[in-house]
Amino acid sequence: MIKVIVTGAYGKMGREVVKSVLRTEDIELVGAVDSVGEGTDVGSLAEAGSTGIIIEKDLEEVLTRVRPDAAVDFTGPHSVYNNTMIYLKHRVRPVIGTTGLSPEQINDIVAYSENLGVGGLIAPNVAIGALLMMKFAAEASRHFPHVEIIELHHDQKLDAPSGTAIKTAEAIIEQRGTEIQQGSAMEVERLAGARGGEFAGGIRIHSVRLPGLVAHQEVIFGGLGQTLTIRHDSITRESFMPGVLLGIRKVMRLERVVYGLDRLLFE
Repeated sequence: MIKVIVTGAYGKMGREVVKSVLRTEDIELVGAVDSVGEGTDVGSLAEAGSTGIIIEKDLEEVLTRVRPDAAVDFTGPHSVYNNTMIYLKHRVRPVIGTTGLSPEQINDIVAYSENLGVGGLIAPNVAIGALLMMKFAAEASRHFPHVEIIELHHDQKLDAPSGTAIKTAEAIIEQRGTEIQQGSAMEVERLAGARGGEFAGGIRIHSVRLPGLVAHQEVIFGGLGQTLTIRHDSITRESFMPGVLLGIRKVMRLERVVYGLDRLLFE
């Protein structure tokens, strides 16, 4: 039995994680942390009745008391780095679904985990379909030199572009190299940002934030007389749960933090 706490348990993603863990036979929920909702029984959030597991604010106190094997974190960009360092210090394996970590912060986390020999996962997207979308996009980039990425999320998402978009662009560059795709020399951007943000290799990333969306991305390739579009849609937050549970199980065998659930799924 893998003992898990959920940080950010009061939020929309946190509630889904709580619900999924409570329904899973080989994973046991032993704690819940959030800056809001203190004193709430997590069972009421997951429509599971009373569980006796109450949301608390003090992460370190919970880790010290319940001694979990792993921690699932769906908090925010402002707190996830410090949270992750705390998990590792307590030799708790982090499963990070929060996006917004900088490359420098990710490198720091991986290096610290290697020194401790504690495994974990930083996953910009835990939807299996999204991981397949990124894999297929990387393969397509070998044959289509021109690509742009459009990512669409709900209006409460704090960071842009999404971690999934960045991870997709990185996968494409890893496959095709850093050769810059050429646009028109005559192009004029009449409104700043209209062409999106420019990632390495000249890849343009466009971010959309609207109510009614959950998490969506399309990768559009252009070639001579043709285009190819690869798209993934998360219709509900339940779509992320198989990946979260997979991540919890996989990190128990790791000795360092891994960036990207695809590293565990496809290798």
